[in-house]
Amino acid sequence: MNLATMINKRLLLKTLALAASTVLAPAVAPAQDAWPAKPIRLVVPFPPGGGTDIVARALGQKLGERLGQPVVIENKPGASTIIGTDAVAKAQPDGYTLLLSGSTSYSVNAALRAKLPYDPVRDLAPIAIVARTPLVLVVAQDAPWKSVEQLIAAAKAKPGSIRYATFGAGSGPHLAGELFALAAGVQLQDVPYKGSAQSTLAVMSGEIEMDIDTVAAVAPHVKAGKLRALGIVGASRSSLLPEVKTLAEQKLPEATFDAWYGFAAPGRTPAPVVERLSREIAAVMAAPSLQAQLRTQGMEPVAIGAAPFRAQMEGEIARYRALAHRARITME
Repeated sequence: MNLATMINKRLLLKTLALAASTVLAPAVAPAQDAWPAKPIRLVVPFPPGGGTDIVARALGQKLGERLGQPVVIENKPGASTIIGTDAVAKAQPDGYTLLLSGSTSYSVNAALRAKLPYDPVRDLAPIAIVARTPLVLVVAQDAPWKSVEQLIAAAKAKPGSIRYATFGAGSGPHLAGELFALAAGVQLQDVPYKGSAQSTLAVMSGEIEMDIDTVAAVAPHVKAGKLRALGIVGASRSSLLPEVKTLAEQKLPEATFDAWYGFAAPGRTPAPVVERLSREIAAVMAAPSLQAQLRTQGMEPVAIGAAPFRAQMEGEIARYRALAHRARITME
């Protein structure tokens, strides 16, 4: 075969390859543009009626209207959100299965549990954080401490004498209490309760000295004069208790603990789908009516995109893992 023949054959092959790509390209583009072409399943790893479920149903309806397809809520509770989260992590990464859960699914479980059936960093694609649920540190209205400073002084005077409520090892109040103790340099005693109703009654009756719970759960008792709020544990103040300073404002920035809700998809979900979902969710979150609805539930609406969502998730895993080691928190 001479040189001219070889050159002609190479040119022919390049021409055929270019023609094939030109023919196939239109077939790929419409497939991406067609998403979503069917209903979207939004998995909530909690029972119906809770805070996460409320957020999911409020956002799901409006998101479905923008996408032109219904967003169907599927509650899959159990195992501290692991069952529902794992179902999403192992779902087809096609944009038709999404997760809406609290930070437990994204950072707390990964930090505290040695074995998980999924890796949130690898197996989930963050889309957007949509709401924060601030926690607040409260004591009984007739307690002798009228400030965080006075509470810390009492805890230092008698180590272990201040008892506080949790919802079990590794729960949000437990982590928040341990962060507060470390930041303040005190020793506290955690006492587990089954829920907010029991823990609130315990602190009001004097069974325990302190409670750390969601603003939504305790704000009515604070406003009724039955509890005294000493500090917001989150990064910013709460619209339900705007006069209560954060712990960071009271010189305890290391005690900050944020509880939040975020959307995610299975890992390897196409980037254009994730990007569109992030844009549409941000648009939904901009609606004043939705913001007002969430605030009445004690939540602070936000719209934090995929990249800062991932950064927060990874940062919290490292922070809570170090906390668990220092506080000797272990979970099976």
